[in-house]
Amino acid sequence: MRYMLLIYTDERAEPKDGTPEQMKMLQGYGAFTEEVNKLGISESSERLRPIADATTVRIRDGKTVVTDGPFAETREQLGGYYLLNCKDLDQAIALAAKIPGAEFGSIEVRPIFEM
Repeated sequence: MRYMLLIYTDERAEPKDGTPEQMKMLQGYGAFTEEVNKLGISESSERLRPIADATTVRIRDGKTVVTDGPFAETREQLGGYYLLNCKDLDQAIALAAKIPGAEFGSIEVRPIFEM
């Protein structure tokens, strides 16, 4: 079954650019990506640009409304994802626990609705 592992973190709590903490985190993501690639279950993964670069589109009263920033004010922002084809939910949860962002944010494990 395919699962989307959505990585939510508070951008303000993430390690700062160029610090040893950020290098450790990036190495952790590299190791995780290598692991799921070796398992042959990775279908896609991407890191998103910061929320300052986001644009939100809504239709209100038939008109398109475009605003800068994320959809909603929240403490955590969607920062990236992994799309994995896991044997079951238990495997998806075990892998989600290995994502470095889980240490200072949360990982939402969501099954894909196969059409």
